[in-house]
Formats: sequence, C-alpha cells, structure tokens
Amino acid sequence: MPRSKTIHEKLTELSGNLWWSWQPEVSALFRTISPSIWREVSHNPILLLRHFTPEKLEARAREEVLHSRINAAYSDWQEYMSASDTWGDTHAGVLGFRPVAYFSAEFGLHESFRIYSGGLGILAGDHLKSASDLGIPLVGIGLFYHEGYFTQKVDLNGWQQEEYAIADPADLPMNETTTEDGEPLIISVQTRTGTIHAKVWEMDVGRIPLYLLDTNIEQNAAEDRSLTARLYGGDHRMRIRQELLLGVGGVKALAALGIKPRVVHMNEGHSAFAPLEIIRMRMQDDSLSFDEALRETAALGCFTTHTPVPAGHDRFDAGLVEEHLGPIRDALGLDYESFQGLGRVDPFNQYESFCMTVLAFKASRRANAVSNLHGVVSRRMWRNLWPWRSEEEIPIGHITNGVHVGTWLAQPMRVIYDRMLRENWYVKTGEPKVWADFDKVKPTDLWETHQSLKNRLIVHARHVLAKQAARYGLSDEVIESFSNILDPQHLLIGFARRFAPYKRADLMMRDIESLEELVNNSQRPVQFVFGGKSHPADEFGKQIMQRIYRLSQESSFKGKIVFLEDYDIHLARFLVQGVDVWLNNPRRPLEASGTSGQKVVLNGGLNLSILDGWWAEAYDGTNGFAIGDGLIHSQQEVQDQRDAESLMRVLRDEVVPLYYNRDQDDVPLEWIKRMKRAIRTLGWRFNADRMVMDYVTNEYVPASGSTSCYMPPIS
Repeated sequence: MPRSKTIHEKLTELSGNLWWSWQPEVSALFRTISPSIWREVSHNPILLLRHFTPEKLEARAREEVLHSRINAAYSDWQEYMSASDTWGDTHAGVLGFRPVAYFSAEFGLHESFRIYSGGLGILAGDHLKSASDLGIPLVGIGLFYHEGYFTQKVDLNGWQQEEYAIADPADLPMNETTTEDGEPLIISVQTRTGTIHAKVWEMDVGRIPLYLLDTNIEQNAAEDRSLTARLYGGDHRMRIRQELLLGVGGVKALAALGIKPRVVHMNEGHSAFAPLEIIRMRMQDDSLSFDEALRETAALGCFTTHTPVPAGHDRFDAGLVEEHLGPIRDALGLDYESFQGLGRVDPFNQYESFCMTVLAFKASRRANAVSNLHGVVSRRMWRNLWPWRSEEEIPIGHITNGVHVGTWLAQPMRVIYDRMLRENWYVKTGEPKVWADFDKVKPTDLWETHQSLKNRLIVHARHVLAKQAARYGLSDEVIESFSNILDPQHLLIGFARRFAPYKRADLMMRDIESLEELVNNSQRPVQFVFGGKSHPADEFGKQIMQRIYRLSQESSFKGKIVFLEDYDIHLARFLVQGVDVWLNNPRRPLEASGTSGQKVVLNGGLNLSILDGWWAEAYDGTNGFAIGDGLIHSQQEVQDQRDAESLMRVLRDEVVPLYYNRDQDDVPLEWIKRMKRAIRTLGWRFNADRMVMDYVTNEYVPASGSTSCYMPPIS
C-alpha cells in the first residue's frame, strides 16, 4: 500500500499548477501559512514553500489547523483535473483527438509571472482559464520572457521609469519538455543569416498545457539569447525574430511534442507566420501544392484581430521579411514578389510593407473582431482585402471579449454569489438563468460587502503612496499624511489602463474648474484613483501620465486625485473590486473591446464610459452610465470637447446625485438597484466562459470540420 503524501508534497503539487490562482480558498490557504512571506514573494507559492521544511510546515499547519483545508484543496484539484462531465466534453469532445492550438505573444496569468503587458495578455490568460474550466481540448503557445514586461516607478516629476527583473524558471511553475531520451527539447528556426534555437517549457493552467519558447540557451549567439528577454522590447528586427519564433517555432514545438492541432487560433497578428510552417509541413508530408496546402491550412485557421488603431498592426519592410522568412519561402516554392504579396492588401504594390494582420486574414477562413462595434470598424478598415464584396459582406465577424469570473471576483462577493445563485453557478457562468436570482440579494448585504472592498482598496492605496513617498526621501510627516488619504464614505472613481493617447486619460482636465468643484464639494465630494503604464517608447503617453500625476500634487487636488504606480494584475484586482465607478473615455471607435470594466461589474462597481467597445452593446440606460450619445463628429478636436463636456455633465447631474441619494440608514438604495441590475444583465454576457463557448460553437468546431449541419445561403 503506497504511503500517503505529506502536506508539503500536496502543497508542492498544488503550487505547480496555476489552478490554485483562481481558487480563493487555496490562495487563502497559502496566505495563512505566512501572510508576511506571501506578500514578500508576490503571492508565489513555490517561493513561499521554500521557506518551510516539511517539518516546519507540519508545525505551522498544526498551529493554524490547516490539515483539513490542505486535504480538501488537494482533493478538489484532483477531482477538477479528472472530471469528464464538462461542457467541453459534450460540445467540443471532437477536439480531444486533435486540440486547438492557441497562439499569443503574451499571457496574463498571475502577478508573479510577468509575461504580459496589458489587455491582450490578460484576455489570453482568461481564455486559457475558461477553456480549462469548460474542459476544452486546447494548448497554448507563447514565449518565455526572462525579463518580462517592466516594473514601473514614477519619479518626483511624475515621469515613468522602467525597471526589469530577471525571472528564474526554477521559481515558476514551469518544467522543461524533453525528448524521448530525456534530453531538453530544442527546436530550430532557420533564417538567411543563421539559425535560432529555443528550448520549450511547459506550464499547466488547470487542464490546459501552455508551451513557452525560450532562446536563452547556449546554442544561440548573444543576439538570439536575448531574443526572448523582454516583451515588446527592441526594434523591428527583434520584433520580427520574436514573431518568427512564436509562429514558425511554435508550430515546430507542437510537432516535436507530437501535437497535431485540428484548429489554429491566432490571438492577434503576432503569430501569423504559424500557418506558413503548417503549409510547408503539408507540402513536405503530403505532397500538396502550395495552393492546396494553403486552402487546407486556412480552413483550420481562426484569427482574432484586437485593434482598430493602425499602429497596432505590425508591418515589416521587404528586406527584413526576406532575411527571416527566406528559407521558408524557398520551401514553399514561391518567388520573392508572390511571398511578399501574402502580407499586402494589394499583392502587386511593391511599395506596401508586409503586414502581419493581412497575412493572418489570408491564412484563415474564420476571423473575428472583439466587440460588435469593433466588427463594424474592422470590416470597414480591411474591406480592400475583398474589393469584390460590399462592406457588410466582409468576412470578419465578432466575438465580444469577456473576463474569467474566478480570477476577478472578490472572495467577499463570491460569498454572496454562493448564497444567492443556484448550486454550482461557477461552472455555468455563461448561462443567463444562472444570474437571474441576483435581484434577490439584500441591498444592505451588497452595500456592506462593497464598502469592505472599497476600504481594502483605500488601505492598499495608502500603503502604495506611503512606500512611494519613502522612496522619494520625503519627511516622516509627509509619509504619515498618506495614512488618511481617500475617504471610504466619498464617491471613488477609478481609471486604470495603458496610457495610450486615444484612451484620453486626461479628458477630464479640459475643464479644470469643474473638476475642482467636483472634488472639493463639501457635501458631495468626488475622489479619483489612477493607474496605468505607458509603452517605454511612447513619449506622448508618458506626458499624459505626467500631467495626471502633477495634477494630483496640486493643492486643490492633493489627496482627492491619486496615481498608483506599477499597474499590474495585483493592483488591478484591488481597483476593479473596490471602486464605486470605473471611468473609461477612449476616442470612439478606437477601443476594440476593453475588459477592465467587465471585471468591475462582477464586483458591484458601475461603469461610466464612452459608448465604445463592449459598453456600446452593454449599456441599457439603467446598468451604468454613458458618456455621449455614440455619435462621432468628423473633427477630432470637436469630438474631444463634446466628450469632455458630456463627462462633466453626467458626473454632475447623474452619477454624483445618485450616489449621495441615501435613505434614513445612509444606504443609497437606487444606486444599489443599479449595481444589482449591472451584475444580473452583464455578468453572464461579458465573462470568458461565454466567450470561449462562442469560440467553440462558431469557430473551433466548424474549423475542425465537425459540424453536423451546414446550409450555405443561395445568393
């Protein structure tokens, strides 16, 4: 009879699969072992456990009476991993034979693993987690960035400083993949000027394996060893080499692992070289012509485009493309111009650069935007790829983004969900009937829970600001003053996202006098908390951030507007779970979807947003607030001014009065009514389970050739 596992062994196994990261009871278990070490190691259980020998952990478990909790967590994980009665088993079982391969340049999975920069990566991480929960046969492919994305520090002048820390794979839940003889698996990608080698790591995200390519190995020259050092770092040459590795190298890695995907999902154009390698393999293995292999490869291709901003689509000059894709061009039997034409809207325009988005469209038979409005914009933006079609007939659909409920729902809110929603609601979050009972929540219960989360955010904000002030070398008196900053009884509005110019973080600064009146109103004051990063090369974005920071230092706004540095998953969790209102004012229609506001909805916050992205299809007049009427002026400056005026008007006439309209017990009943409606009407629509189910039904199963009925329209 085998011996039973020790609690140290069980926790070590749990720490090796990111499933724990969206199980609040397991996170709480790790935290209980040592709250101080848990904070110190950025909530990384592998590093936490290094502080405890089996004997020391056993003693600590007895102290805190943890044995039953550890055993329950371990049992839940085993049951989760072995379950066969999932939604995917019924609706996507056909993919079990050959899974979906999901390519993405970044994955936002947890704050301890910085291979993400923002929304695209968080979306990819949530996609994997929901695919795991639903039981979808899927594998992820990405790159392992040793330095990841930067840590942000803001100096006394409000200017962003970037710092990078090197991650040790031994500190992360990653394992080397190996060949049959036990050696590390190494794949190679040829270019005209040499060969790039990469090892392959595996990380388990629940039931989903994520494979990450890493060029920091001795077989590479120095240039290539640093190829996977930083996310979105370097020049065009580094970018195309990273994307060559992700696409071509990713397909080679899957082949070496014996994985033959039935569907290839490209999450944005970074991985658009992947179909070229699949075509090459089909030509080599099955003696197909290029056109035949392209047709069959495109049939299994799904492409998601994420941005209506032209600068967001990677373009490379012909010389770079030939240097890096020349060997694969030779293998495909294409001449120089024919190959370049694969990345051009007009294949015969020699002055047009090679666009990864264009290649992805041409190598996929299913393409989607990430919201209804983004679909409209994308069809207009790329209509010249299909000049014989009307704009409405352009073959770009949409699947609106959603967020992973288990990751973003605060534990105190989950208590309410568990009490009010039907049993096992968390495995059916994409079904509207599951959310119907939320209307029955007692207003005072919801409000008290929200207030506790708001207090938690404020305590964290005070800690961040005091720590920042200490780094500046400010006096103890100044540092102490941050212990009283922000008032939990006052309306708190959050704004946190990438500081790209089109997101207009400084829109409210167009009317400083009105803003000053809002924050200094003695009866109904308003507070703002900002966070976000600017791309290291985006000087304009940094200037916008600096304007916000400097405003927060002015006497009229000090303590009423604050900027919290180093916006990441950890800080985002505090913000989306604790604010009263989430502000989003991009320049319509440049917000493809946006997902941060969806996280706020789950936790009872209300959205105040331009009718763009997901909010354009979500707002019904009583589940949040809208800035503007959704119409766009032909002159950008006029539109910016209109939106700024609308923002201040809605704040003054709608948001503030509703928040401060209280009953005799100081409870804002009408505000809470709106909170409940937002959760009930939006929770099921804008979560990642619904999103992944849409992908399975509308893209993955059809792309796999497994639909039981299809009737083409008669034109």
